[in-house]
Amino acid sequence: MNPLDPQEFRRQGHMIIDFLADYYQNIANYPVLSQVEPGYLRELMPYFAPLNPEPIETILQDLQQHIVPGITHWQSPNYFAYFPSSGSTAGFLGEMLSTGFNLVGFNWVSSPAATELESTVMDWLGQVLKLPKAFLFSGSGGGVLLGTTCEAILVTLVAARDKVLGQIGRENICKLVVYVSDQTHCAVQKAAHIIGIHHKNIRAVKTMKSTSFTLLPESLLSAIHTDVQNGLVPCYLCATVGTTSTTAVDPLGPLCKVAKEYGMWVHVDAAYAGSACICPEFRHLIDGVEGANSFSLNAHKWFLTNLDCCCLWLKDPASVIESLSTNSVYLDNSASDSNQVVDYKDWQITLSRRFRALKVWLVLRSYGVANLRNFLRSHVEMAKSFEELVRKDKRFEIFVPRNLAVVCFRLLPSAVARIGNGRVQNGDVTTEGVANEINRKLLDSINGSGLVYMTHANVGGVFVIRCAIGATLTEKTHVIMAWKVVQEHADAILNH
Repeated sequence: MNPLDPQEFRRQGHMIIDFLADYYQNIANYPVLSQVEPGYLRELMPYFAPLNPEPIETILQDLQQHIVPGITHWQSPNYFAYFPSSGSTAGFLGEMLSTGFNLVGFNWVSSPAATELESTVMDWLGQVLKLPKAFLFSGSGGGVLLGTTCEAILVTLVAARDKVLGQIGRENICKLVVYVSDQTHCAVQKAAHIIGIHHKNIRAVKTMKSTSFTLLPESLLSAIHTDVQNGLVPCYLCATVGTTSTTAVDPLGPLCKVAKEYGMWVHVDAAYAGSACICPEFRHLIDGVEGANSFSLNAHKWFLTNLDCCCLWLKDPASVIESLSTNSVYLDNSASDSNQVVDYKDWQITLSRRFRALKVWLVLRSYGVANLRNFLRSHVEMAKSFEELVRKDKRFEIFVPRNLAVVCFRLLPSAVARIGNGRVQNGDVTTEGVANEINRKLLDSINGSGLVYMTHANVGGVFVIRCAIGATLTEKTHVIMAWKVVQEHADAILNH
């Protein structure tokens, strides 16, 4: 057996490509949300691993029969859940090349091209985003490709922690406070827990519907004042551009100004919305980023770069390197000793790392910035169309102003009050509870059809349905069809 026989690799590789090409060609025919029951696969799989080899033909047959039914099809044109995970031919081929080379580029000498291409594409993308030069290698900063935003937050939070503890003593870690809004991704809480910051010292500052659930600098300042008076030490602020629930955009400039007064590290999480900022008309969403210490976006969300690929830029890479560097004797080499190269192992949690830069490089070169901008704009226009359809149906409301390509909507309490099983009357204080219950039932019904897949958010106690447009294959016809599905299931529930 030769596990890397070139001829067999070529034969099986062609079969896999054909399988995936057929999958994409027929993807709209599958239920978007997998309809299997928990434990379905265990009943179909043998109890033991095979002792002898099986042909790829048999394996692919089982893949089609047993695995595909258990997949929720994120690349379906009828996928409108969570945030997109937009794939592309270039993104896939870049991933394939990375997997094919199978290098482990932890430092420069382990594969110079991997490091230098990553540094190059991070400056390319930073320039397209019009990031301040302080974030680029061509300035005094630099960028790194990680797996996800969770990693970016953990990396920057470690650096922020160590910076403050270097001033007040490591024994005072119990005094450090991390600030977020009540709309911030839970990744911050997990990262804080990992690095030893107590959950009681995470301030989830309340936001309001009247201000579109953005984090107000006045609210942040009030929380900081209270903590300082109680002897605590402000350490880290995570501001969000495109929150998970409603795509709210925190005002970066004013927030950075408040944080700077207290020496806090500011990280800007633009996991979803950051990609859109390559378009001049959306660049204002990150105005004020010059006041932050770090900035990240997920290219695997809305930038045609297959999972996983988080882009993180740092104003002061030395802060991260100081916290995360490793210098074991078996890693010694003259290139690192010269201080003329980047060793990315010191910019991340793990030692090993993949050649992710190939994906970003292929995407940028294969499509070009102009086409990438048009790709993003097309989804925003589709979202506007969906938003208009919702507004025309007086039973529904747009719950928060649309940002980019996510529409948050729901059946109005007035539309569902009469089916509250006699529990409420219009205007009764419990009407909102019934509205939440009916909207949840509506979403379950929509997703149970398999025709489309949407997800929800619970914002300020209100259950809303999210339609996130961004799958690579989605066209306006799919958006119109999605709204018809929503209406049909609403009719069935309301007329029951």
